[in-house]
Amino acid sequence: MRKPKNDEIPGFPSMDGDGGKDSEIKPIKGGGKVKKSGGFQSMGLGYDILKGITKRGYKVPTPIQRKTIPLILEGRDVVAMAKTGSGKTACFLIPMFEKLKQREPTKGARALILSPTRELAVQTYKFIKEIGKFMDLKTILVLGGDSMDSQFSAIHTCPDVIVATPGRFLHLCVEMDLKLGSIEYAVFDEADRLFEMGFGEQLNETLNRLPSTRQMVMFSATLPKLLVDFAKAGLSDPVLIRLDVESKLPEGLTLKFLHCRPDERYTSLIVLLKYVIPKDAQTVVFAGTQHHVELISYILTQAGISNAPVYSSLDPSARKINTAKFQYKKVSVLVVTDVAARGIDIPSLDYVVNVHFPGKPKLFVHRVGRCARAGRTGTAFSIFATEDQAHMLDLYMFLNRPFKINDTSSIGVIPQDLLEEEHLTVIEYKKSHHISGVMRTSENAYKKYLASRPVASADANKRVKTIKFFSLKPLDDFLKSSVALDTALATSTKEKPGSKAEAEEEQRQLQDAKHDLVLKMKSFRPPGTIFELNRSQKSIQFAIMKEKREKHSEVIEKFRSQREELDREDEKREAQITEKEEKAEELDDEEITKTFGKVVAPKKRKNMDDLYKPKTKKKKKKVHVKDDENFIPYQSADKATEDGLAINSFERQAMNAEFSVVERTSVPELKHKPGQKKWDRIKKKMVSVQDPRNNKIRTESGAWIPASFKTGRYDEWKQKSRIEEQMQREAGSDDDAPAPLTHEKRYPVSRHARHNAKVEEKKRMGGGNPELRNPDQIVKNRLRLEFIKKKQQVNTEKKAENRKRSMRKNQRGGKKRK
Repeated sequence: MRKPKNDEIPGFPSMDGDGGKDSEIKPIKGGGKVKKSGGFQSMGLGYDILKGITKRGYKVPTPIQRKTIPLILEGRDVVAMAKTGSGKTACFLIPMFEKLKQREPTKGARALILSPTRELAVQTYKFIKEIGKFMDLKTILVLGGDSMDSQFSAIHTCPDVIVATPGRFLHLCVEMDLKLGSIEYAVFDEADRLFEMGFGEQLNETLNRLPSTRQMVMFSATLPKLLVDFAKAGLSDPVLIRLDVESKLPEGLTLKFLHCRPDERYTSLIVLLKYVIPKDAQTVVFAGTQHHVELISYILTQAGISNAPVYSSLDPSARKINTAKFQYKKVSVLVVTDVAARGIDIPSLDYVVNVHFPGKPKLFVHRVGRCARAGRTGTAFSIFATEDQAHMLDLYMFLNRPFKINDTSSIGVIPQDLLEEEHLTVIEYKKSHHISGVMRTSENAYKKYLASRPVASADANKRVKTIKFFSLKPLDDFLKSSVALDTALATSTKEKPGSKAEAEEEQRQLQDAKHDLVLKMKSFRPPGTIFELNRSQKSIQFAIMKEKREKHSEVIEKFRSQREELDREDEKREAQITEKEEKAEELDDEEITKTFGKVVAPKKRKNMDDLYKPKTKKKKKKVHVKDDENFIPYQSADKATEDGLAINSFERQAMNAEFSVVERTSVPELKHKPGQKKWDRIKKKMVSVQDPRNNKIRTESGAWIPASFKTGRYDEWKQKSRIEEQMQREAGSDDDAPAPLTHEKRYPVSRHARHNAKVEEKKRMGGGNPELRNPDQIVKNRLRLEFIKKKQQVNTEKKAENRKRSMRKNQRGGKKRK
């Protein structure tokens, strides 16, 4: 057998593969050379954890795992940022297993993981089961939409780890009056998304319920300022780990943008799936709303493309089934809303298509981050129309990339012949009776989607007017597909096809010639007017226009020269903007250094060639001196980045702002006056002001939350399950009493387990004899018999009264006859 080289030992790779300090080769005894260790084995983890990691297939930790896991194991509060698909989930699960180690049923829950969506929570739960396969830890899943009774019984099993969505978890905390004093380790996964989805109130309330000694870990792909404020309030001396500074997108991801007319979005999607994306490839298609998801699913089904829809209001079991179909490659296309844009890991995903362009650059990063994960490659196609042009420029500014309209490898259009061929079939699909209704609702939904979408920046809207999007050339990907079609036709007609490079060059020349011709036709401006068409005849109109031109010849020349100058200025401005974008600086706030005592970020690597270059004296250039103390720029250096990462825009906050002379802390704390009234714009009259504390309850932290969190379901469940009686019996049992039940038998979850538990309880209490009754049953039986006797007495009395009345009526009738 061939012995593996020292470099190939799994789990012992170099810390950094860039030839830096950590990857220095050191000689050892025996003559060999081994790189410095940096695997999971060097982190001091337990045997059971390492066994689960290797069983899962992980050998080498990712950069974020190398930086984060040792700090969490030290007990520090951590805020970690990294690109999507960099292995953030394992960063907080591996230290959690090392901290908890083994099951302790008497303590209660010791770890809490909050996730923004159901899918992400289920994925985390599965990941815990896989890595913690050899750990004796109990984990439960608490999700909105599931049965609360089963969740009550699951919490009574005293789990070690709770994976939950924040809304349902807070509901259970208020309903059951849960004490979270045993929590030692809390994780907020995709923290910025939790705030975006409106869970800020639930997170703050949950944070107040946690003990002060707990360890907090927050993971996110972006760092908005609202998250920094939350870290100030909830974390003690946190460490910020930033590995997103160099690039916000994975290295293996290729971005492509397709320009089209608004009514050709779905046609562009079908052309992409038919001619560019391979049939056996897995593709996720992102739509704006759930109505568009249904519409796209119908159109793709009619076109013969296998697909599965997923959106938030879909039944949870249907969502699970459709996602499983896609993961096991039963269908090739998954049509989703932004529900699947966060944290969901779909293995071997090749392509992402944005049918509707996202309103915020941060959402775009999370959408396209579903592919090219964990070192793989992928391609993201984004379809944009006229209303999306400004948002696309904002995205380029956010990513610090120069926008080049002539770069056909990244931006372009679909060839007109392909578009026209598929457009007619899509129109026929839309006319069918089962799609027409969905089409109407999706059009109305798109209007609301545009109204609710954040507005693009003023700079982008101004710059869009100067860019000639009508001059875009076809994308290079369609060139390859057309070459493949031509070679297939040549082989079918038994012609000798040329080489692939020659065919591509011919196709490119043909497309360029077509594009130039169409562009000349679009930009053609006739020198004369309609009055000067017939020049052979000396008409009155022609003579008048001739005189007019001679009279205003100077004005016409001046206008033409001004237009040429404007075109030159536009070109200069475009060049200046691209230079600014290339030199744009990353986010560097003083706030971050104040909030986080320690910031872990990758060092800027020096080019080795520059170190050995001979030093030459540079000529001093005249530099305009700027007074740093008094200089105030128009915009901050990180404006584009902050606008892209912001959760709430200033415009939206200003719209909801109001001016009030009264000093107040929060609305529910105000003293309500019974006779107070306000003007209602819709009813156009004065209406009485309701008490802001109506239908609200006060929590332990003093915050007011909706009363729907306290419904009394837990008390009903306790009466049904008789859990308190069982606990009292076990607490007061003698030595002669039967042995206590285990946790699984005492708190059954499934229906069959509950039935078996009832049968066992009857056997324990009465030996299975139906004649033996409890005192409660005897009292109930007596009360029932007494109630039956009273009812019979009342009935007999009523019958006797009815007889007497009938006899009186008969007697009166007989007297009248006489």
